[in-house]
Amino acid sequence: MQKGIVLGVIVLLAAILGMQCRVCAQIVTDSNWSSDVKSVFLTKNGVELESPILTLETDDRLLLRFDVLGSEPDDFRYRIMHCDSHWQQDDLTPGEFMTGFEESPIENYNSSFTTLQDYVNYYQYIPSQYGQFLASGNYVVQVFLQDNPDSIILTRRFCVSEESVETKLSVDTPYDNVSIFERREVNVAVGQNVGYAGSMFAPTLNPAYYRVVVQQNGRWDNARALLLGGYDRGMLSYRNHQENVFECGNTFRYFDISNIRTAMYNVVKIDEFGGEWFAMLRPLEDRSNKPFITEITLNGGMKVNVWDRTNKQTEADYVYVNFVLPMQYPFMNGSVHVVGDLTQWQLDEHSRMAYHPEMKAYTLRLLLKQGYYAYQLLFLPVGQHQGETAPLEGNHYETPNTYRAYVYYRSPSDRYDRLVGYVKY
Repeated sequence: MQKGIVLGVIVLLAAILGMQCRVCAQIVTDSNWSSDVKSVFLTKNGVELESPILTLETDDRLLLRFDVLGSEPDDFRYRIMHCDSHWQQDDLTPGEFMTGFEESPIENYNSSFTTLQDYVNYYQYIPSQYGQFLASGNYVVQVFLQDNPDSIILTRRFCVSEESVETKLSVDTPYDNVSIFERREVNVAVGQNVGYAGSMFAPTLNPAYYRVVVQQNGRWDNARALLLGGYDRGMLSYRNHQENVFECGNTFRYFDISNIRTAMYNVVKIDEFGGEWFAMLRPLEDRSNKPFITEITLNGGMKVNVWDRTNKQTEADYVYVNFVLPMQYPFMNGSVHVVGDLTQWQLDEHSRMAYHPEMKAYTLRLLLKQGYYAYQLLFLPVGQHQGETAPLEGNHYETPNTYRAYVYYRSPSDRYDRLVGYVKY
């Protein structure tokens, strides 16, 4: 009897410890953990559409801005943590990666004004006025309720780069000459930065110390680490591998709900009902076999905007936006997702469209703040983690995708993954 109890306790402790280890090893994503959190922006110097990438030893800061539905403000705090190149929290202490406080209250907020949907708009500069980052690499900011540190409502990722290596990025025809009108090869070269002031800690060109990651637009589901292809004029060359080749996709779809008095781009109608706004988008179409049409969009981004108000942050209202994709039969081997900043680029239940046999269509409803939104439809095969553009968007080499390369470095003497280079194409 006693042996059974002891064994049960041991099994329980092992399960708890195993669960804690799995939590510690989780990959952090850009997520809203509360349905009341909306319109989250983390941008460089508060400039919309500027990626949250800072350069070490500069005065640049990030602006975190978000809304929480409801009329009463809450007391929120934020904390910053350092991560490795896989976006898992590492062992650096706050005093090792920044000066100032890594955890502070969010004291800047304003309530909505003349809107049907009540909300409170919060904003916070990172780091604070007297703080500075000491280490390069991947970072995450978490926001939580002041009286409950475990009640995280949102997480957002950002980077701090040293710019201590020379980094080049080019987009070319695939090395294998297969499907050259549908795919593009992204090549990266890494070399010595002769102008780097911190030459004492300058990275050496030992490929064993590097990890190069390429991201397409804002997607992380198809981001990949590149393999070394050799040397080119004294630089490490990451090229001529399947990991370098990306499907091109198509120009992003878009709509504009800046004006709730009249329907605008790709909006069929917009009405107020029961104290809420509803917008019906123009029915979506399968573009997989359509010719390519060049349009200027935000490559999955979003911008808050309101036509007949002066302060878009607190006077823009919220609208239930309805997406409809007519389709005779549903996909039997996967799901359809609306992907972009409006769904945090996540392939999850929040972005998943539901099929309705009686309508012969996929539908999705999102509550979005007035503004301009760009997105795409991705097909996610069952059991996979990477979305596909071919089934609904098609692939065209002319698509103006944005590619970002992150160059990480860790020598035997380093205690963390340094971000030594960053470049955008």
